[in-house]
Amino acid sequence: MAQSAVQPNSPPLRTRPWAASVIIMAGLAAIVFGIGASIVTGVADISLRTVWSSIFAYDTGNDHHVIIRQLRMPRALAGALVGAAFAVAGAIMQGMTRNPIADTGLLGINAGAGFVLVLVFAFVPWLPFGYLILFSFLGAGLGALLVYGIAFMSKGGLSPLKLTLAGAVVGSLITGVSQALSLLFQINYDLASWSAGGISTAEWFQVSVMLPWIVGGLIAAMIISRSITVLSLGEDVATGLGQRTGLVKGIGTTIVMILAGASVSTVGGVGFIGLVVPHMVRFLVGVDYRWIIPCSAVLGAVLVLLADIGAKLLATPYETPLGAVIAVIGVPFFLYLARKERREL
Repeated sequence: MAQSAVQPNSPPLRTRPWAASVIIMAGLAAIVFGIGASIVTGVADISLRTVWSSIFAYDTGNDHHVIIRQLRMPRALAGALVGAAFAVAGAIMQGMTRNPIADTGLLGINAGAGFVLVLVFAFVPWLPFGYLILFSFLGAGLGALLVYGIAFMSKGGLSPLKLTLAGAVVGSLITGVSQALSLLFQINYDLASWSAGGISTAEWFQVSVMLPWIVGGLIAAMIISRSITVLSLGEDVATGLGQRTGLVKGIGTTIVMILAGASVSTVGGVGFIGLVVPHMVRFLVGVDYRWIIPCSAVLGAVLVLLADIGAKLLATPYETPLGAVIAVIGVPFFLYLARKERREL
């Protein structure tokens, strides 16, 4: 296992544990509130009293109880899970690569996972959802491999700008091929809606399958958080401190594939969560990933829950795609980071 980030010769870290503690406690409360608000929000007018009775006195003959238990509760829980997963995946990528604009959506990981899922729908559509997640992991790794390979082979080596351009090219290419395959094989699946991102179709069996993967990935991310902190100081510094950088990167990449793959298999291509949330957290709590990772998980869950509520309310009785709502925040933030990065080059 990778060595601890806290070593005698380690550079001093700017960190604010008290702020992180406040964020975690307030964020957990906000998640509970957000889940409740998500359940009562929608076309059908449902009160908190009805939600309470559906949990403790479920009546299959009550339409509102059925809506709450079978539609809105799994949707809210799926939103919290994928929000935490995407945010932590982005934090790990930014820490390992020292790339401020790293994100699973921008670097082709989401598109790669979606492409492999389309192949599964085309050739082996009878596979259960548990196997879809495994193929989604492979697709996430394929997308990352293509993006980093193209960026690495370009003149001058890797840079944040080249990674982003490679991610845009690979993502567009893979998405186009996915749509072509969907039309060619007449896949009985709403690929356009899935590509836009959304949790409206989340069901209990999907939540139950992805829950252990995401929880396991989040725990593993917190276990290696100290090593990610050292790696974020630079590979030379990490090597000088005795850290096995190759092992840390391998473990971190696997965690990112698990978190992104499990999320994409359920909600589709939702981007920018892993870009925006880690930067917000880093500004508030400092650069220690022992705090960045848990705080990113909490705020990522809150962001998706709030965005999903907004998606329900913006065009009632129709729904705005979740990915579009988050993009309203993410695109300006990305442009700001890209402009800042260009000034620093």
